[in-house]
Amino acid sequence: MTIRWMTAFIDRPAAPFERAVEFWMDATGCKLSENRGEHDEFATLLPSGGDAYLRVQRVESGGGSHLDVHVDDIEGFVGRAEAAGAEVAIDSRLPTLLTSPAGMVCCVVPHHEELIRPRPLLSPGGALNLVDQLCIDIPRDQFHTECSFWSAMTGWVLQSSAARSEFKFLIRPGWSPLRVLLQKRDDNDGPARAHLDIATDDIAVLVDDHVRFGAKVTEAFDTWTAMTDPAGFPYCITGRHPSTGLLSTPSPPSS
Repeated sequence: MTIRWMTAFIDRPAAPFERAVEFWMDATGCKLSENRGEHDEFATLLPSGGDAYLRVQRVESGGGSHLDVHVDDIEGFVGRAEAAGAEVAIDSRLPTLLTSPAGMVCCVVPHHEELIRPRPLLSPGGALNLVDQLCIDIPRDQFHTECSFWSAMTGWVLQSSAARSEFKFLIRPGWSPLRVLLQKRDDNDGPARAHLDIATDDIAVLVDDHVRFGAKVTEAFDTWTAMTDPAGFPYCITGRHPSTGLLSTPSPPSS
């Protein structure tokens, strides 16, 4: 039932999909696999080194990000997730779909020997960086239940931020290409949703690079800058070490 790998999906609507894919290829330094799926809606971002952990998906409506967890024992893992509070939808044509108590979707898929975490890369401006975190934005009143669910489902230890009460995170195993950050929203509107975080050693330089790629700045904070990609979906550039995912000063893990 142990998770063996994680993949983050970048889900974008059809109209700006191609432009969004071009942006994320530029932002990650990845090439794109051939399209696949019944409607050619999926593709993998292929890193120059290490195993793939990012995919793009064209969706009919909505958009955002979600996780695929790769396991050897799908039935056993789904049972644990259900016991932790997940709703389970099984369709023979699709991966097993889980929905968390706060409405966040996660897919359970077979492990295909992924093992090696990609290394950080240098942006055109010289900022060391890596997409390394999925931040789950949780409605205020469901925060504690949702945090407990993700810890129980993954089997990863839940830790609170020493600096800010609205952040908790799961302590990832050394093999995992992704950290999972849990953030309490100020509102209770709608289900939990997710966005990607990028760790970098130079926020200002990487922000400038991403603006040239087509992103926009929405708000700057002490240790992160909130951005939107060309499709209008949020992500964050964060001042964390790209290799460890940790801040060098006592602050929130990211957002």
